[in-house]
Amino acid sequence: MVVVWFKRDLRLLDHEPLVKAINTGLPILLLYSFEPLWTQDAHYSSKHINFIKQSLQDLQRQLGFYNTKILVLDTPILDTFKTLHQQTKIERLFSYQETGMRITYDRDIAVSKWCKVNEVHWDESTQNGVFRGRRDRKKWKEDWVSFINANIFKPEMEVGTFYSITQIDDLIAKHFTPVSLITPANSKIQKGGTEYAVKYLDSFLKERIKGYNYNYSKPATSRLYSSRLSPYLAWGNLSTRQVCQYAAGHKGRTENKRNLNSFLSRMRWQAHFIQKFEMEGEMEFRSLNKGYHQLEKERKPHLQKAWREGRTGVPLIDAAMRCLMETGFINFRLRAMLASFFTHLLWQPWQDCTEHLAKNFLDFEPGIHFPQLNMQSGETGVNTIRIYNPIKNSLEHDSEGVFIKKWVPELKDLPVAYLHEPWKIPLMEQGFLGFTIGKDYPEPIVCLKTMRKFAGDALYAFKKNKNTQIESKRIVKKHTLPGRPVWDEHS
Repeated sequence: MVVVWFKRDLRLLDHEPLVKAINTGLPILLLYSFEPLWTQDAHYSSKHINFIKQSLQDLQRQLGFYNTKILVLDTPILDTFKTLHQQTKIERLFSYQETGMRITYDRDIAVSKWCKVNEVHWDESTQNGVFRGRRDRKKWKEDWVSFINANIFKPEMEVGTFYSITQIDDLIAKHFTPVSLITPANSKIQKGGTEYAVKYLDSFLKERIKGYNYNYSKPATSRLYSSRLSPYLAWGNLSTRQVCQYAAGHKGRTENKRNLNSFLSRMRWQAHFIQKFEMEGEMEFRSLNKGYHQLEKERKPHLQKAWREGRTGVPLIDAAMRCLMETGFINFRLRAMLASFFTHLLWQPWQDCTEHLAKNFLDFEPGIHFPQLNMQSGETGVNTIRIYNPIKNSLEHDSEGVFIKKWVPELKDLPVAYLHEPWKIPLMEQGFLGFTIGKDYPEPIVCLKTMRKFAGDALYAFKKNKNTQIESKRIVKKHTLPGRPVWDEHS
């Protein structure tokens, strides 16, 4: 038989491994595993598990028309392959390459060794225009564009010879433990699956895109006017190629041209960062720029705890954290601000915030997550050091406090004049308002002005360091697109 191993590619359309498996003419077994090596890792949570289960439910519904389904397990993948191989020889294994964390990379190395020993040919397809083995960015943009513009893979499911539902049930009964795909209802978190992904894509390009550029950075309205496609891309309910081609087909609508171009630019931006992580995965653990490896920050658990709980005393920061934990979504600006607040104003190592953010981002994508934390912490030596001012951003993007009042309800009765900096309310006014800072809402856990200057001075000093500058040149040579200014790398 041949096995199609699903990972972050939970769809049927534009699925190259599935097309290749069908073309072999051999019996096909579709497989997915909630492997303990990642389900028990602190970067993952029930948010991800439930989204994946909903995606698998959607796939099972589609596959039912062909009297087949995915064999869904929760066992280590090598154990699964060994068990299957003992029953019926696996001739070929098909999957997409995964740009994941070190744990999945090491797992794939182990799978590759097992395949070679057991004479199983493992065919890995390129995922979303992220190319393995690249040493620099020469021709990367051109290759990505060619990849995106290539024909969409359309598996001819009706001609494939798939393991039947009965055969798969028999396999489970004899050799495995079934995995339930039932998930609790939660209306605040997006549901997984291609069906929902298509609805979001369609409503965005036909309606919501009109307010994309204007609302992209707004804490409250960005929920309505951004695409909200990131979890569907992260878990592969849609491919980047599908989204880009469908979006490009809407370019005839001139009233949305600028918004559409901005969206398509961010699609390439996404692939750009994942490619960076593919080429230098060590940034999962330490700064991309080795010049910052000597930067030491004293860990302060009480500050980290307040940040994780949304109890920092800074309204926009607390609102963003509480919203993220409950819904799995905040916009890019708020994500950058949470990371900046932790690494700059609390002066804590970015490695200590990676797990909490990852497990709450419904769209956790390692290839975006770790390069962004490197960048937002100001430890690349290449990008502009951005120390976000949460008060300035609060006043500019949530001036009436709509977002803050929703997610920090203890402040909802305060006048807007005090909402952004409640610690500035005079004592007498606190009495009139029936509000006591330090009791009803905490005072800021650090002095924002003092820490902003401290962090800026420290980071700029490191940026001028000789070792940092040598590393910066290496990074530019390896990761920057030819002819593109460094400062524009993340735009």
